[in-house]
Amino acid sequence: MEYFNSPTYGRLNFHGVLEKIINYINVNPEKKYRIVIGTDSQLKNSKRYDFVKAIVVHRVGSGGVYFWQRLVQNKRYVLYQRIYEEALMSLELAEKFIKAFCPNDISDYALEIHVDIGRVGETREMINEVVGMVRGQGFEVKTKPEAYGAACVADKYT
Repeated sequence: MEYFNSPTYGRLNFHGVLEKIINYINVNPEKKYRIVIGTDSQLKNSKRYDFVKAIVVHRVGSGGVYFWQRLVQNKRYVLYQRIYEEALMSLELAEKFIKAFCPNDISDYALEIHVDIGRVGETREMINEVVGMVRGQGFEVKTKPEAYGAACVADKYT
């Protein structure tokens, strides 16, 4: 079974994450919320990659909560492959989240995919491709420096 971790709520399964998110939103339903999904990865022990997926619920102007999950891949990636794998993991999690959250009308909330690429550094040449792929799936996408879901939250646990 896949588990998520939260500094606020501890270890939860996906259903538990959804419950906590719904409860968090219901505390202040009049506020505006942004739901962010992002993934980051890092090579560990020169043998494996740790991918960390994050779901962030930002209560605009009033903080937020987040949940993260680690997936270990014993596979070698070149940078290009790894960035695509991060984006695909985020898209898969977003689709799963939308299907599960559907009874609560996800259209009331801004859902963004945050990708760990930007206009500076090695990933700058991939920005149009990755952003296009995410937008092509119907999602709003943010890149660095606005991509805090991947570059800050998920990165913290890689």
